[in-house]
Amino acid sequence: MKILITGANGFLGKFLSQKLLEEKHEIYKTSSKKNDLTLENSLDEFNNVKFDQIFHLAAWTQAGDFCIYHPGEQWIKNQKINTNILNWWLEKQPQAKMIAMGTSCSYDPDLPHIEENYLKGKPIDSLFTYAMTKRMLLTGLTALNKQYNLNYMYFIPSTLYGPEYHLDGRQMHFIFDLIRKILKGKYFDEKVILWGDGYQRRELVYVDDFINVMLNLIKTQNNTIINIGAGKDFSIREFAQKITENVGYNFDEIKFDTSKYVGAKSKILINDKLNKLLPKYNLLSLEQGLFQTIEWFEKNREKLIFPTNSDN
Repeated sequence: MKILITGANGFLGKFLSQKLLEEKHEIYKTSSKKNDLTLENSLDEFNNVKFDQIFHLAAWTQAGDFCIYHPGEQWIKNQKINTNILNWWLEKQPQAKMIAMGTSCSYDPDLPHIEENYLKGKPIDSLFTYAMTKRMLLTGLTALNKQYNLNYMYFIPSTLYGPEYHLDGRQMHFIFDLIRKILKGKYFDEKVILWGDGYQRRELVYVDDFINVMLNLIKTQNNTIINIGAGKDFSIREFAQKITENVGYNFDEIKFDTSKYVGAKSKILINDKLNKLLPKYNLLSLEQGLFQTIEWFEKNREKLIFPTNSDN
């Protein structure tokens, strides 16, 4: 198949591109430097390619407290990105199946995180703008399906993790920042200070597992929204304990700063729909996934000198 991937240089995009190449698909990629998706004509170079699938992974955001300081920019830039890709899909690639990514932060924290509630209630204030742009993306997909019969899938992942994460100074999702801070404590004798009291809870899905589950679902499902989570969450303290045991650092040396931003107190997706559609899928154990991720970070520890700033 001929497949286009927006956001192909991101964490998920890199792994997805490699997987699709291994399956012998013909892959086309966009990059923010070459294809500014906030511009209407950014995808014109692909107009004459007849795609079978479009994976829309691109979004203007970062982890940590980034959303607090950039709400206006996030609204304008992400709305432009999503509107332009959907309009191009309709006008130039209506035969393609659009596979887009949602976010767990779009859920109202007071409602069960099931797909039927994705557009209900209110996301938390600190992530509200970004969360609403993702809700608008789903609204656009369903509208184009309803009027023009375009085919889409919308996936909501838990926090994805694994090796090959970016170490370029950008804010990191919590698990990568935990690993980085603890390794800096071990190798550079820095104080390890984690944000919050450590009792906020998160779940993780190994990036390869997410891709395998997603690609399996794409074969049989159309025009629907599906959570892909681990089905089990842990506190930040529990994650930190597992990491310190792995790397040989004293957990008791870690300090918690309750004045810092921590995002949602708890984020866990309910997988009932996924379990019915794909009852026999297996996920890598958290211990093995953390081992592989930490191993990669240790090999790249010379790059760990960047300042840390995240939502752990």
